[in-house]
Amino acid sequence: MFVNSGGRVTIRRQRGVMSLGSLLLIFTGTLLVAVLLAGIVTSFGYFRGYVSEQLAGHARDGATAIGLSLSNAIDGADPVASASLIDAVFDSGRYLSIRYLDLQGAPVAGRAKPLSSPGVPGWFRRLADLALPVAEAEVVRGWRRLGKVQVVSDPGRAYRDLWRISLALILGAAVIGVAGLVVLFVLIRWTLRPLAALEAQAHALGQRDFRRRVSVRSTRELNRVTEAMNQMADDLGLLFEGQAKLIQHLRRLSNEDGVTGLASRKAFDQRLKTELESEEKSAPGILMLLQLRDFAGFNQACGRAAGDQLLRQVATVIQRFLAGHSGGFAGRRTGAEFAIYLPGALPSDARVWCQALVQELDGLYADRASPRAVAVHAGIARAEPGLRARTLMAAADEALRQAQSREDSDWAFADGGQEHHHSMETWRAIIAQAIREGQVVFWLQPMLREAGGRPIYHQVFSRIRTPEGTLKAGVFVPMAERFGLVEAIDRLLVRQVLARLKAHPEQPLAVSLAGASVASEPFRRDLVAWLARAGRPVVSNLWIGLSEQTIHHHRKAVGQLLRALARLDVPVLVDHFGVGGVPFSYLRNLPFCALRIDHSFIHGIDGHEENRFYLESVIAIAHSRGVRVFASGVETAAEYAILCKLGIDGAMGYHLGRPFAADQQPTGD
Repeated sequence: MFVNSGGRVTIRRQRGVMSLGSLLLIFTGTLLVAVLLAGIVTSFGYFRGYVSEQLAGHARDGATAIGLSLSNAIDGADPVASASLIDAVFDSGRYLSIRYLDLQGAPVAGRAKPLSSPGVPGWFRRLADLALPVAEAEVVRGWRRLGKVQVVSDPGRAYRDLWRISLALILGAAVIGVAGLVVLFVLIRWTLRPLAALEAQAHALGQRDFRRRVSVRSTRELNRVTEAMNQMADDLGLLFEGQAKLIQHLRRLSNEDGVTGLASRKAFDQRLKTELESEEKSAPGILMLLQLRDFAGFNQACGRAAGDQLLRQVATVIQRFLAGHSGGFAGRRTGAEFAIYLPGALPSDARVWCQALVQELDGLYADRASPRAVAVHAGIARAEPGLRARTLMAAADEALRQAQSREDSDWAFADGGQEHHHSMETWRAIIAQAIREGQVVFWLQPMLREAGGRPIYHQVFSRIRTPEGTLKAGVFVPMAERFGLVEAIDRLLVRQVLARLKAHPEQPLAVSLAGASVASEPFRRDLVAWLARAGRPVVSNLWIGLSEQTIHHHRKAVGQLLRALARLDVPVLVDHFGVGGVPFSYLRNLPFCALRIDHSFIHGIDGHEENRFYLESVIAIAHSRGVRVFASGVETAAEYAILCKLGIDGAMGYHLGRPFAADQQPTGD
């Protein structure tokens, strides 16, 4: 097990470490072989002793028979007769030597032959090394001793018998050993079957996947272990579900309107302020304020329950509208007043969208309030770079009051909605030209650890060069998404980032992908191919960021991409965490390494008790899952101090380090 650069725990087979099954097989197999070898050695010794005794007995019997013959049947004093008897016995071929000696030890008669090859391997004869005992018998005539007979049996037959016995022992032991090892292998493999499944389950638990179960049955003890592991997986799954629900509940309490599910007034204002007043995020956009006229009268006439139902229906219409506008968000302000912010939108488009939205809401309101006369009014204001959120809200509110001066449903644009910027076709030409000419560049901003030292990574922010100057992502990305050009921008950006990593492997980078890019199968395929060609040393220093909205709307594509990136050890983080209203349960099955909290939760957190409590809960639960938590948009020392107390793993923002061009070195870095 190891923790890679992305903080993800990875479990792999350790090289050079023996498995339990192999260890048991080797130990038990060695024991079996040792027992069989001991049996062979013991049996060989026994049979060797037996053959030696037979050889010695044969020599004694021969000496006794010759001695009796020389004493009784033949005159032992006659050398010729004695020699004839000895020759007859010796010619049987079972003796190595027969000698007849007188009382002084002088030979009277005898025969001998050298030890010839007994028909067994030489090494075996040397190993057996049978003793050649000399058997003796007295030769007498009456009461007079004539001499003695010495007989040595030929060991050839004994060697052959012992060789056959040894071969039979070895063959029998080999058959028994092979059969025993096969049975042992099958038995160990069957017994340890649950261990492989348990290992896979443990790995899945390490990846926060609690769905895997072990159903393999084996011995009683292992069955109890598998039952305990399955129960633990169930308990952890339930615990995670409970934690996810707690986070969702905390987020709703802190940031959602209890009736409509849209952002609360405080949360909307906080996010709007972040969008407008953050230097990196500030970009043109459109703010809409919508209000149902005489909602208090409708509430009084139809009841509170009907009023809440109407508000939920209005919220559904607004959410459906936002689904077609990437980056947009909405909230309920007071009563029946709603606010919608669309980053990157043009006034000409805003007029068309607002008119259609007012008409749809007017039809809904009229149907619910019939026969009462009702109306829906809207005010539009354009956000310019450098404009404060309070000023923009005041302009939109003034436009709303202007629209409310008319009896019927209508809308108004603050300051007449003058066009100060390019048209849509001009924007399309500018972005397409930048892509075609490779004018997409990137800037870097460090993500720093609390303890200091080298940054965890540098976040990549895209820019495009135009004749009018360099444009930030917040300005052109919403347009690129509308024109279907964001995938081409991401392609250029990823290739530039990989080239940068090859040149500067000591500086990890993080790049966030657009939802349209992730949803594109060709882009995912090409991305994985580029990363595979770059090699693990390069891609292990690349963080891939996916927004919560991308995860929610493209769950299948995200799952496929994550599995491919996990095989390459590429760390993946959740970007803009917390703003999408997405259930936290996706962390249960998707192997993310980190969360990056959105700016809107960090901005002013030193004075925002609800966001502080929510973030503290997120950090505790994420850390329990092995997921790191980063913060973005830290712009004051007070915000950073609070984040450090909460246990954040890393933070970035203008207070900690400003963005710089990738080909430049930041001051003080």
